[in-house]
Amino acid sequence: MPTPQTDPVDGDSDARASGHAHGGVRQEMHDALMSVEGQMLPAWKRVSAGEARWPVSAAVLAAIGLQFALPERLTFAKSWALPAVEGVVLLALTVINPGRISKRSPSVRRISLGLIAAMTFANIWSAAHLVRGLVLGTEGTDPTKLLLTGAAIWLTNVVVFSLWYWEFDRGGPGARAQARHEHPDFMFPQMQSPELAPHDWQPAFVDYVYLSFTNATAFSPTDTLPFSRWAKVMMMTQSAVSLVTVGLVIARAVNILK
Repeated sequence: MPTPQTDPVDGDSDARASGHAHGGVRQEMHDALMSVEGQMLPAWKRVSAGEARWPVSAAVLAAIGLQFALPERLTFAKSWALPAVEGVVLLALTVINPGRISKRSPSVRRISLGLIAAMTFANIWSAAHLVRGLVLGTEGTDPTKLLLTGAAIWLTNVVVFSLWYWEFDRGGPGARAQARHEHPDFMFPQMQSPELAPHDWQPAFVDYVYLSFTNATAFSPTDTLPFSRWAKVMMMTQSAVSLVTVGLVIARAVNILK
């Protein structure tokens, strides 16, 4: 008996249909698996919408205002010159990216790092001249003004180092939004115990301000640990600046009051 022949065209169509069906099932299984994996990953490891620009801009404006409040003898060049330049740079950054920082732009990041570096230089200059005046006895005849000056430098120190931490942790805000770096430079408590935090938690600028504030007051890490070497060196530098400023200013103020 002759063997029935299958129409080659129909046979190919059936094979393609079967392949598409199996391919569709595999694709659905793959999508479902990726969805499960995506839910298992913490938010700080996933691609996100990025951080808002305004909290950072507000912190920079506060630091600029503190620099204007310092006596001219403790400022670099004219008391208004460097803060004015910093304000212009901040305005440019805000115009370039006024909303959320969702992408990593090398040119914008260089401008941002330049702004932070200028603020850091100005504050270290002020702190060094204040310490020099305290050691030589030429600074600090009025305890109230001395304490206010020391507080302005100390608060600026908190702001600028929070900006450094925010800008460098896992490549900066743009890189964090794109989840480019797997390993963190700072280990926040929510990363160690994700079950105790909301499923969408990820570090924001306020977290870095808190990190900077606690490091400047305790002179050591508190609940957030530095993992990378640059983070350890930067925290050590901030603690040293804070310790010298607070120690000498308070000692001089107490001596004057006596």
